[in-house]
This record gives sequence, structure tokens and C-alpha cells, in this order.
Amino acid sequence: MRVIALSRLREFWQSHADAEGVLRAWYKDAEESQWQSPGDITRVYATASILPDNRVVFNIKGNTYRLIVKINYSYGMAYIRFIGTHVEYDRIDATTI
Repeated sequence: MRVIALSRLREFWQSHADAEGVLRAWYKDAEESQWQSPGDITRVYATASILPDNRVVFNIKGNTYRLIVKINYSYGMAYIRFIGTHVEYDRIDATTI
């Protein structure tokens, strides 16, 4: 998958240093993956939540942080839509962000 954009993750971990290693690992794994369907994701990330409109919520660092990605399976693209704390996640609508 081509992940757009690492810069959003980098900005986040600059203020949440404890998330850097986990986000770098997620990014590397996503870049090396060839997800064709939501099932491909949940086979590896059992706690990922599949939302409408090809959005996926990943629990980061033991659910301390949430990452929302919109996937275009046919083009092999993953767009970072949101990264934040669990409290920040609770304030947004994950299905529309």
C-alpha cells in the first residue's frame, strides 16, 4: 500500500514521543502490505474496526491512540485521515472525517 502521508504521523509523534515506534512500525507494515479487502486487514490487526466508506480505525499503543485510515483497495492507497488520543477520537465522527 502507498500510505499518504507519513508527515501526518511524524507531526503527531513529535508531540507524543511514546507513539513514534509504534507508528513507524504500523507505517512500515502498511507500506509492505497489499490489502485487497477489509478482511486482509483484520487478519493481521484483529482489533481494527472496519467502518463505512472504506475507513479503518487502528488501535495504537494499546488503544492509547487511534488512527483512522481511508483505504482505496483498487489503487493500493491508504490515506491517513486522523491520528489522536482516545479522548480526541471520542470527539470526532470517524465515519466522516
